[in-house]
Amino acid sequence: MQLSELLKMKELYGFTCEHIAEISGVPLSTVQKFFAGVTKVPRQDTIKALSAAFERVRAESGSSYTSGNPAGPGAGCVTESGPLYGMTKGTSAFKPEKSGRTLEDYLALPNDVRVELIDGVFYDMASPTLVHQRIAFEIAKAFDSHIVSNKGSCVVFIAPADVQLDRDDKTVVQPDVFVVCDRSKMTRPRVVGAPDLIVEILSPANGLRYMVKKLLKYKKAGVREYWIIDPEEMCVYVYLFEKNDLPAEYTFDDKVPVGIWDGKCAVDFKDIYGRIEFLL
Repeated sequence: MQLSELLKMKELYGFTCEHIAEISGVPLSTVQKFFAGVTKVPRQDTIKALSAAFERVRAESGSSYTSGNPAGPGAGCVTESGPLYGMTKGTSAFKPEKSGRTLEDYLALPNDVRVELIDGVFYDMASPTLVHQRIAFEIAKAFDSHIVSNKGSCVVFIAPADVQLDRDDKTVVQPDVFVVCDRSKMTRPRVVGAPDLIVEILSPANGLRYMVKKLLKYKKAGVREYWIIDPEEMCVYVYLFEKNDLPAEYTFDDKVPVGIWDGKCAVDFKDIYGRIEFLL
């Protein structure tokens, strides 16, 4: 890979120099000088190690999507082969802070400060849009209705609610909507462990590349199903990690089946679109 491509990929992934050093084996000081442009003529072995690390991430992440200008619900959903991190849509208001943060630091934050803690790094979270909130509410309502009507033991949560994803003190996330079926994971302050289903909704406050950054975290932690919803392009990407690394793609004209319940519950996005269309 060329230097310009590595710089572009670092920005696209949202990786810190600390994380790049960890996954590549290149010393942190070397990584910092490389991406700051201090090193004018980088060593070839450094470039090879960084290239190999990014290629591994791309290979693990699956497929990619690009977006067009939709003429109606889902018209902009376009699938193409290639790395999932090829998705570039989204402006992302998330700003990573310094690494080494812990659950103790997270709990010490003021109540009016909303961040997520991922691998020891704080990421600022802006307030969601009204569209974002309404979609989350409608999805949570559909999930909860299914659980109640079937006398199920699963529980639906909606942000802000903390998930100590890896059961350690380095990661606490707040998915937009999530379902937990193992009640032993539920404590009074937070969920400890991976939810069964997570839904994340795109908005100007959370760029697509940040949502995709969570993909590997969720998969590795044991999340069974992960939805990424793009209200602007009216697309829904559904990952069923137990069956396939590639997502199924739906539009806002579809009823999207819930994999963890074997499709017995389906969210009618055409109905949701009808409820939020005035906000779009």
